[in-house]
Amino acid sequence: MSSRITALTDPAHGANSRRLAWLASDADSSPVGSAFLRLFNSPGQEHLAELTLQVHPAERRLRVGSQLLDAAVAAARTDSRRCVIAQAEAGSPGDHFLPARGFRKVLTMRYTRLPLADTDTTALTRIIERPHPGYRLMSWHGSVPDGLAETFAASRRAMDDMPMDDTDYGTVSWDVDSVRAAAKAVEQRGDHLHTVVAVDASDGSIAGFTELVVPGDGRGDGQHYGTGVLPEHRGHGLGRWMKAESIRHAHERHPDLGGLLTDTADGNMSMRQINDGLGYTPTHTTHQYQLDL
Repeated sequence: MSSRITALTDPAHGANSRRLAWLASDADSSPVGSAFLRLFNSPGQEHLAELTLQVHPAERRLRVGSQLLDAAVAAARTDSRRCVIAQAEAGSPGDHFLPARGFRKVLTMRYTRLPLADTDTTALTRIIERPHPGYRLMSWHGSVPDGLAETFAASRRAMDDMPMDDTDYGTVSWDVDSVRAAAKAVEQRGDHLHTVVAVDASDGSIAGFTELVVPGDGRGDGQHYGTGVLPEHRGHGLGRWMKAESIRHAHERHPDLGGLLTDTADGNMSMRQINDGLGYTPTHTTHQYQLDL
């Protein structure tokens, strides 16, 4: 039996994307599933759409997911998108549904967590205090200070060669306005953004950065955002150095925080080694799928 698919008005439009939404309902008008399609509009990503699809467990295998998927894919084609990406936890129903509907697996992501109660602060201190000739650490809360804004925006290209395997993710361009907008979005939802950077002592430019977002009440788990080192500054242990300082700061400033979460592409061996060495332990794995239109 077919479900009724209703297109919804979704107000969740951001500076870099807009979102479409659909609701699936049964004969009694009870919701049985939903789909959201994020249409990226940043230069370098106008080809990309990202799908999030949920079906009530009791309604699976009744074509609800297929109907929602058909609506989302049709909208992506109408908007001249080149591909649709979607993510599913390994072994989940979505992990079986997506390849059966023509998606191909393009990326594996590993999710890990560091319990702050188990943090070895002595080991962290040793990492942080170890000399890194030619570099120094700096940090700030919220938006980047004016004097570092230009070099911080420029340092974001450290993420350009992040391993994404076969994902047609495009490129993301950053400038001062966009990094300030990202910080403002965190602030507006009531969370705390803390950024640690490694500065090249020879010219004061930022060689690498790591970002951590903590819930506004300082409880639950914090989430690592980007961590990157510019190619010309790699090989000096800056990623591990910055992340250790970020952990130390979270441990001291937010005593009620439970842990820190991070996700890393399976092929990003350098970041996986950093996380493993700092004590992060696996929680789950997801697969990213892509449908080429």
